[in-house]
Amino acid sequence: MTEAPPLARYAVIGNPIAHSRSPQIHAMFAEQTGKPLRYDRLLAPVDGFAEAVAAFVAEGGLGLNVTVPFKLDAYALAAGRLSSRARLAGAVNTLSWRDGAWHGCNTDGVGLVSDLLRLGLRLTGASVLLVGAGGAARGVLQPLAEAGCARIHIVNRTAAKAEALAASWRDSGVSPQTAVTGGSLADAALAGGWNLVINATASGLQDAAPDLPPGLYAPGAAAYDMMYGAQPTAFMKQAEADGAALTADGLGMLVGQAAESFYIWHGVRPDPAPVLAALREALKAGQ
Repeated sequence: MTEAPPLARYAVIGNPIAHSRSPQIHAMFAEQTGKPLRYDRLLAPVDGFAEAVAAFVAEGGLGLNVTVPFKLDAYALAAGRLSSRARLAGAVNTLSWRDGAWHGCNTDGVGLVSDLLRLGLRLTGASVLLVGAGGAARGVLQPLAEAGCARIHIVNRTAAKAEALAASWRDSGVSPQTAVTGGSLADAALAGGWNLVINATASGLQDAAPDLPPGLYAPGAAAYDMMYGAQPTAFMKQAEADGAALTADGLGMLVGQAAESFYIWHGVRPDPAPVLAALREALKAGQ
């Protein structure tokens, strides 16, 4: 009787990592697509990312999802073997071991856009307010622009940071048809309102909403929080009170970016819908 071959090995690496839903997501993708795999949580010391990744490769690891605080470390590790999405995002959340080296990509923005389209939002010609100027915001600029957004205005508590991000995006020369500007939170209002407001800050970790002025939403506009939880986030409540017609959290983005990672690794694109539904039910049940 022959032994079954070892399962292809993948993991999510971060610190902390116990909260990650990635193993559950990828297990459901594997079952759905018939691609058996082993997917673990990998806790790495804050100053020990490279060593942890090297040990993972030595044990036969083929792919890693990368979460905080290691996306810049992953970017450096895959230098010279970065996708255009990763280069423009300045960070890597998906590592693939190929030809004896790590290759890096960033799937966050693809996950966001796929979820916005799932929600029925029209991005072609849309005016978008992007709240926050950190890595989360930077990672979604290219996919939003390529989806056809006409204007993206980045606002941040420190206006100079938003202006610098907008300037670096314009200097990249990618998607010049999308006007990208930056400013302060107080400057977030637009005559007629925005079609879509995206919260790319971590304000939800403190159960708080960004300090935004009222009157942000055009008729029929949507608000999207990259954070997620069992209950509507503080930003979603703020947006609904300010007239947003639709509010959504980032659980669909989480599943969407994982689906893109799965596709990069396995060449098969899973269906995120049933996985998202299962996760939503688990959240409601307090799991």
